[in-house]
Amino acid sequence: MGIFYKIISLLGGLSMFLYGMRMMGDGLKQSSGGAMKVALAKVTNNAVIGFIFGMLVTCMIQSSTATIVLTVGLVGAGFLTFRQSVGIVLGANVGTAITAQIIRLMDLNAGNTSILYFFKADNLAPTALLIGMLCIMGSKKDKIQKAGNILVGFGILFMGLIFMSSAVSDMGDVLGGMLTKFEDNGFLGFLAGVIVTGIIQSSSAVVGILQSMASSVGVRFCGVFAVIIGVNIGDCLTTFLVSRIGAKPVQIRTALVHVIYNILAAALLIVGVNVLHATGLLDSIWEMPLNSGGVANVHGIFRMVPAILLLPFSGLLANVAEKLVPDSEEGDDLVATQDVLKDLDERLVTSPALALDRCRHFIFHMAGLAYSNYEAATQQIVSYDTKRANKIREKEQLLDRMADASNSYLLSLSEHITLKDHNLEQTAQMKAMPLLERIGDQANNIAIAATRVSEQDKALSDEAMADLAVCTEAIREILDITLGAYMNNDLGEAHRVEPLEEVIDALIGDMQTRHVNRMTRNICDVVNALQFENMLTAFERISDHCSDLALVILSQADTSIIGNEHDYIHRIHHAYDASYNNEFQKYHERYFGKLTAAGDGTVQE
Repeated sequence: MGIFYKIISLLGGLSMFLYGMRMMGDGLKQSSGGAMKVALAKVTNNAVIGFIFGMLVTCMIQSSTATIVLTVGLVGAGFLTFRQSVGIVLGANVGTAITAQIIRLMDLNAGNTSILYFFKADNLAPTALLIGMLCIMGSKKDKIQKAGNILVGFGILFMGLIFMSSAVSDMGDVLGGMLTKFEDNGFLGFLAGVIVTGIIQSSSAVVGILQSMASSVGVRFCGVFAVIIGVNIGDCLTTFLVSRIGAKPVQIRTALVHVIYNILAAALLIVGVNVLHATGLLDSIWEMPLNSGGVANVHGIFRMVPAILLLPFSGLLANVAEKLVPDSEEGDDLVATQDVLKDLDERLVTSPALALDRCRHFIFHMAGLAYSNYEAATQQIVSYDTKRANKIREKEQLLDRMADASNSYLLSLSEHITLKDHNLEQTAQMKAMPLLERIGDQANNIAIAATRVSEQDKALSDEAMADLAVCTEAIREILDITLGAYMNNDLGEAHRVEPLEEVIDALIGDMQTRHVNRMTRNICDVVNALQFENMLTAFERISDHCSDLALVILSQADTSIIGNEHDYIHRIHHAYDASYNNEFQKYHERYFGKLTAAGDGTVQE
């Protein structure tokens, strides 16, 4: 039973290692926030720059898998092109070696009078935990708490390594026998590296185990080099499977480049090591005992050398991936509905700055669809077309699906959001998204009313059509101002929405009175009159939604508006504000002037 408990201790240490690495990486990632996105988004087509960025980001978040999955998400979101991602992928493979270099602190030998004694793992780990917990519990500031999370993660990582080393030291005979077999059979070592990494899903963790073994029972180069090569393959296969779930072709290519590169790198390393060993150039290190630092150095060299050799051929790697994963046939925005919905990439959820930026552009897409549906619906009033009616309905259904998808996506970000600015942006998007969906609904309602008029085979009166033309123009202007203000975060334009919305309310009220007057004079058909009223109602609601969307824009700059929207509107309607009144007067003269010119069919005395 003794060996069973040692295995449990080993697995427990591994669990602490993985959790500590994740906690430290999450803290670093949250601290970097938008800076990481800005850095990645500025990568040019120069593979060397991409390589450096990939390496630095991976050093920062302590996971090549996280970097590559994030890169796949950025490619799908349009922040990066596929070609730009290739250099980042190669750099990520090198950056992951930094974890092993940190772990080599376990081998530090120093007396308790030396300053280096502080950096020994069994001293550094509890110190990091203590300082980290003081930061988390003793401060309410985001930056200090994030620093605390990083330190606690760092401490837990090393405590896990200490547990693993302790367990490994008591299993020396068993593990030593396994490594002896690997020395005689490189294929078994390679296979073990692939399988164990595939199960644990962390190359850093597997290399950490090897380093724990090196510190406790000792390992030799001939016993671990094949395992380390296998670790690289196991890591990339896991990443590929994670990255291709629900991915677009361009994203699958990015993940595939990672696999192709690692297979080529493994082949180069296997051939290179065997050739050098056969020629006797590795005789001096073949039987050499390796400590934790030695394992880290072998791992680092095995990551760096293939990357340097293959970086000049990054374009060729991209060509191969493009041949293996061709573009899917693209249709219009209705045929490509699923591709539109894939823009909300789940891989970005753990990076709120990136995910919110992607969702913002997704909502911009919704705004474009809603506006195009409004334009199409107003064309139906003038010239009805069955095909256009079907397309309006299909776009409205697409808007519904997009609203559901974006709402779920934004909610999934909640547990990862720690910054106030991100929380405000999330709230703003959750308010903006349904408003755009409702604008699409009202455009569809206008189209339905136009369909009913067409089915009656009796057109609206010339006077009613003239009124609708004025109303259509006013709504188009408020949509232009509102959507432009939202997409550009233009507060000046957002302030112009409310005076125009107030004019539109008065305009529609006047049109309803004029319409009743026409009905009493038998100028307008009673059946079509209902559809005219339905159109006016839809126009008024679009105007109301524009007003609400403008408030969303303004509330991001003035948070006192949030929760007090009604009071804010009441104040600006009743307070004397020269700018507001000038805008109101300008719009009133413009549209009521056009309404008067249109006439109402009454008999002039």
